[in-house]
Amino acid sequence: MIKCPDTELEWDNARLTKEFAQVVEWLEAYELLLTVPVIGAGVAHTLLGELSSRQVAALCGLAPYNRDSGNMRGRRRIKGGRALIRTILYMAMLSAIQCNDVMKRYYSRLVAEGKHKKVALTACMRKMMTILNAMVRDNKA
Repeated sequence: MIKCPDTELEWDNARLTKEFAQVVEWLEAYELLLTVPVIGAGVAHTLLGELSSRQVAALCGLAPYNRDSGNMRGRRRIKGGRALIRTILYMAMLSAIQCNDVMKRYYSRLVAEGKHKKVALTACMRKMMTILNAMVRDNKA
């Protein structure tokens, strides 16, 4: 039973690699995403399979929405979007704030400014999505 998920994972990866090889744009974007230290094959496959270049933060569920009414100013919250992408990015960002200098500095600055750690982590996730989207759009590592 323990070996079964490993076999399925190998089969899935082989199938994804075959599908990506057929579309040149996907293969180029996949290779480009892998140049980021915290992005692995699973995150890259998920992002390319689930995202388009438009309204990336909203699609990921990382865009803050206000809860204002009249003079009342409510807290901003993220909502909606694709939970799978948000979950994948959360795990990648936990790794990134430990080993990626850009994300580590950004996260530390937000926490030092008084943001809650999960709010800072979500802001880092949104920044990472913006960076990844720009990399794919401009075809630059």
